[in-house]
Amino acid sequence: MTISSFSISLLGSMPRSKKLLTAKRKLNKGNLDISLYKEILDEETKYVINLQENNNIDIITNGELNRDNYVSFIAEKLNGVTMMSMADMFDYIEDKQGFEQILEILDVPAISIKNAICTGKIEYNKPLVADEMIELKKLTSKKIKATLPGPYLITRSMWLPALSKKYYESKDTLGEDVIKVLKQEIDALVEIGVDVVQFDEPVLTEVVFSEGKTRSFMCAALSEKKDPTEELKFATKLIKSIISYAKEKGILAALHVCRGNWSRDESILLTGPYTPLLPLFEEALPNILTLEFSTPRAGEISSLFSSKIIRENCILGLGVMNPRTDTIEPLEDILTRVKEVLKFIPKERIWLNPDCGFATFANRPVSTMDIINKKLSRLNETKIILRKLYE
Repeated sequence: MTISSFSISLLGSMPRSKKLLTAKRKLNKGNLDISLYKEILDEETKYVINLQENNNIDIITNGELNRDNYVSFIAEKLNGVTMMSMADMFDYIEDKQGFEQILEILDVPAISIKNAICTGKIEYNKPLVADEMIELKKLTSKKIKATLPGPYLITRSMWLPALSKKYYESKDTLGEDVIKVLKQEIDALVEIGVDVVQFDEPVLTEVVFSEGKTRSFMCAALSEKKDPTEELKFATKLIKSIISYAKEKGILAALHVCRGNWSRDESILLTGPYTPLLPLFEEALPNILTLEFSTPRAGEISSLFSSKIIRENCILGLGVMNPRTDTIEPLEDILTRVKEVLKFIPKERIWLNPDCGFATFANRPVSTMDIINKKLSRLNETKIILRKLYE
């Protein structure tokens, strides 16, 4: 697939309206006909696509509007998985004090965020996002990207020993079935003609930067291995397996990593350069590394390109927009960031994007459509200038 230099794509999630959120709740309770819900969903999805096309976004995403958040929605798609709120899980958590500390750090009511938990043998029941991509293809003639939770994120967040050990002897064996499910999904995406598949693995930064203190909702069971080196080895195995499979099937594989996207309070989000993750990036070697870089918390760009393997092989999806602020990033700041990257890789391997999605949780978006539109307009303005300068 040929895509021009400085192409723009979003990372996935977009805010859902109150109308859609209300309709989803009614649907889940059996108080709304599925056809009426789909009408509302289709209307808002079209709006999200038009927003992107009006701002000349090159690779279109669907906004993930039918998902309650970017990982737990899989409970609706797989056999052996149950959707549970943090309150539901409390009785099954071994370290209850640690779990309460997570909720305190996140400033999140225990009932407001839900998680997909392994409560049976994991099997592919219905498409995770392939059905969404079929609809997306009908609504745009541009290239499209499917966004999925990565295999490490899925495995780690689903593993609740008190329930999951009845079906899997370890998190490792659960991971094997997660890979099987994702391979089936990739097969479906390839058949549809999806151009890019993105795997989200934000929890990787928690492994290397949280000093052993779990601090995100994605680790519902506090299930990380005690040794970060061991945990990264486990994550690498899973991520490499699915990225290699996607590349073999001829679809561009992107790996997205950030440092958390649940709060506007930057002080509670993780900080550190990508250096500890370079071995994983090199081993998994995605076509595209889509990374947070708009805030100082992400470290220097040079830390990423200290790797010759990454310099010579990967497209960088450069995060130049902070989705958690209302500030529209100055044009000169973005251009300066891109010029810094050009010292390391050619323009053909530089894409532009926000650091993360604009609404990780359906009920807690970090931005508004008005601000998003202004940010996307700035991204398009940047792209036009860059292409005039370098092409």
